[in-house]
Amino acid sequence: MIIFPAIDIRDGKAVRLVQGKYDQQDTYGDPVEMARKWVEKGATFLHIVDLDGALVGESKNLTAIKEIASTVDVPVQVGGGVRSIEKIEALLESGVSRVILGTSAILDDVFLKEAVSTFGEKIVVSIDAKKGYVATDGWTKTTDRKALTFGKELEALGVKTIVYTDIAKDGMLAGPNFEELQTMNDHLNIDVIASGGISTIEDIKTLHQLHLYGAIVGKALYTGKVELEEILKEV
Repeated sequence: MIIFPAIDIRDGKAVRLVQGKYDQQDTYGDPVEMARKWVEKGATFLHIVDLDGALVGESKNLTAIKEIASTVDVPVQVGGGVRSIEKIEALLESGVSRVILGTSAILDDVFLKEAVSTFGEKIVVSIDAKKGYVATDGWTKTTDRKALTFGKELEALGVKTIVYTDIAKDGMLAGPNFEELQTMNDHLNIDVIASGGISTIEDIKTLHQLHLYGAIVGKALYTGKVELEEILKEV
């Protein structure tokens, strides 16, 4: 199982939000330095979210993202406000390995199909869910679309990897939604990356036992609740 340290960028700084709420933020400094730190500690893949892009649909942190991609010697996946083929191309050209689509994939089927047919496995789709239903627009809106149904649609389109986040768990250090994650993993033939609420070594062990492809760890690393080296020993 791949462990993805998360680097959320807002106004050029590494931050963490609570349950995706933009008015509940902790700031942790330079995202490039943070990227170096996690790689030095053993990270083999980084997960970056452009929070400004996620909220307004416009990437404001491309300079920082480019610097991270060119600085570290591990692959980087990036999401947040990617809503055009041009933005995907710009990120891939900057050295990013995979691009994550969120709101754009849910609201624009034509764009999603073009992205997957053009870039293949370099496209990851993020399914952010609240009580089993897909959420959009930086988690500010909930749709009437079931997360598992959407996952099956993505699989049919040729998507190879998804990130599944339970919004209610994110940033709360209260453990992931194991039941939903198992449902997604058991019913889909694509790679599932767990995100949201991972806070202990026990959480990591449980996710590992569910045979998930990967797990994104954010706040727990930043607060020192878990150490990356310790997590990596488990997986």
